[in-house]
Amino acid sequence: MTGTDGRWTDGRTDRFAGKVAMVTGAGSGMGAAAARKLAAEGSRAVVLVDLNGDGAEAVAKELPAARAVALDVADAAQVDGAVQDVLRRHGRLDVLVHAAGVDDPEAKARIADALVEGRPVEVTGSLDDAAWRRVMRTNLDGTFHVLRAAVRAMRPFEAGAIVVIGSSSAFDTPVGYPHYAASKAAVHALSQAVAKEVVASGIRVNVVAPGPTETGMAARTPEVLRAGFADPRVRPYATAEEIADIALFLASDAAANLVGAVLLANGGRFTV
Repeated sequence: MTGTDGRWTDGRTDRFAGKVAMVTGAGSGMGAAAARKLAAEGSRAVVLVDLNGDGAEAVAKELPAARAVALDVADAAQVDGAVQDVLRRHGRLDVLVHAAGVDDPEAKARIADALVEGRPVEVTGSLDDAAWRRVMRTNLDGTFHVLRAAVRAMRPFEAGAIVVIGSSSAFDTPVGYPHYAASKAAVHALSQAVAKEVVASGIRVNVVAPGPTETGMAARTPEVLRAGFADPRVRPYATAEEIADIALFLASDAAANLVGAVLLANGGRFTV
């Protein structure tokens, strides 16, 4: 909504007033929530990136000073081109939230079948190269492409904040999901290594590691697996907005002393 001064607001402070932001995976879920919040908190431009261009466009139409870009983060040239376009249009890139990623519905289905039938989960032995590469090229390669392009854009200004969406799966490594767990563990390590390098250039890189969160990805999870996360002793599934709130905290000046942090946001399911 708009406030009395005509600016887009949801009643919160303008933490990102005048900032230029880019969000990957912005067509749905946590990425869409982060893009909405960045716009609501004063960003002068928000670029929504997603493989699903229609989804990103639908979210962008809700927001002022926002536009959508359809691209695959696994394609380095596409990522580089999109970031360079941001610099041409807006002169700088201040905030990047990287939420793009994929899961493996086929592996989830096989895990669910094993649980229902009361037999051991057996995925690794039949996990083919294509399934492995699909997850790795988007989750890990894509993160590298996005981090590299953002660092190139931010370094000349000696300022910037990058937030990567990781996963609690990097810590609890779900049975039958080795490729996803490995991809997210690598994303955490990659982000932390880059964070230690670029802090000297005024750039902060941090990670949010969500647990179960209500997104389109979660909606495709078989019910028997979803039920396994139901535990009255912990919080239920997080909302995409709750995870986006953590991401925006990390991107804000309030988190100035957080560099290379991996914030586990899993509702108390486990600690590390």
